[in-house]
Amino acid sequence: MREWLYEAGIGEARAALIEDGAIVAARIEADDEGIRAGTVAEARLARIVIPGRRAIVTLDTGEDALIEPVPGGVSEGGRLRIEIHRAALPEPGRAKLALARQTSAEIVPVAGPDLLARIEASGVPVRRLLAHQSDVLEAAGWSELLEEAAAGQSEFEGGSLRLSLTPAMNLIDVDGWLAAAELAVAGAEAAARMILRFDIGGSIGIDLPTVGSKAARLAAAEAVDAILPQPFERTAVNGFGFLQIVRRRSRASLPERLQGDPVAAAARALLRRAERTPGAGTRTIRAAPAVIALLEQRTGWSDELARRIGAPIALRAEPALAISAGHVDAENP
Repeated sequence: MREWLYEAGIGEARAALIEDGAIVAARIEADDEGIRAGTVAEARLARIVIPGRRAIVTLDTGEDALIEPVPGGVSEGGRLRIEIHRAALPEPGRAKLALARQTSAEIVPVAGPDLLARIEASGVPVRRLLAHQSDVLEAAGWSELLEEAAAGQSEFEGGSLRLSLTPAMNLIDVDGWLAAAELAVAGAEAAARMILRFDIGGSIGIDLPTVGSKAARLAAAEAVDAILPQPFERTAVNGFGFLQIVRRRSRASLPERLQGDPVAAAARALLRRAERTPGAGTRTIRAAPAVIALLEQRTGWSDELARRIGAPIALRAEPALAISAGHVDAENP
């Protein structure tokens, strides 16, 4: 049976599609990621970047977005109604603005669907999880999945995958010890599953082993078709073993979220752990100084945690700890 597991966590909402006890797709929606795809809103044309091609609009909420192409008949300072087609994306050194297009003034402004609304619209049953219940999300491999997404690495029977994020394309390198033709098919299957698990969109390149047989290359491409749901476009596997896939990209992937801001990811993971730490009395979160600094800055997170568990929260910075190595202790275990 397939079902979505959903958690309204502190600092983020989480969802995982479970099939046969394993996570086949995962989603995270942070509380500070900005305007969502599907939002229709009023905006002002703030600045033309490339005449006729690209401009920046400012929503009434104060958020900026790119609009492509530049709407005809609207000059700088003019008002227009837009629809967000892609949310903002984290990138090293800077964030890529949300992407908007002009829409009809007759379309009613509306907020884009949140994570819960999106998974409910899938038609698959949704089970909402609470912290006092058995941690079925963790039992399905949630922490392991986050580790894979943060590292960009995943194992499969016969080989491994390495994911590299670039501004232009997400690249998945397939390596292993199977015969080349067998590894090409197994690697293509594993890469397709990684794309689903990590919610990877946009332009994706899969570097498979080079195989001389046209039949083997066709089998690898068909393995992708059997796993990835439409809509997507792909090339054939070329003679060098390269396959390109293009999927709709309406939000950041899981690796982009975790690798783009590892401190925030670690802080949110500790909040989840603290909410589930058994015992009584003060819960002490010990973590790297950068993680503790963020938790001190986002006071609403600690306040919400204290409200949920009915106990005070203490924060302790420990310079010897790596960003991902924080832990939680209860005063009375």
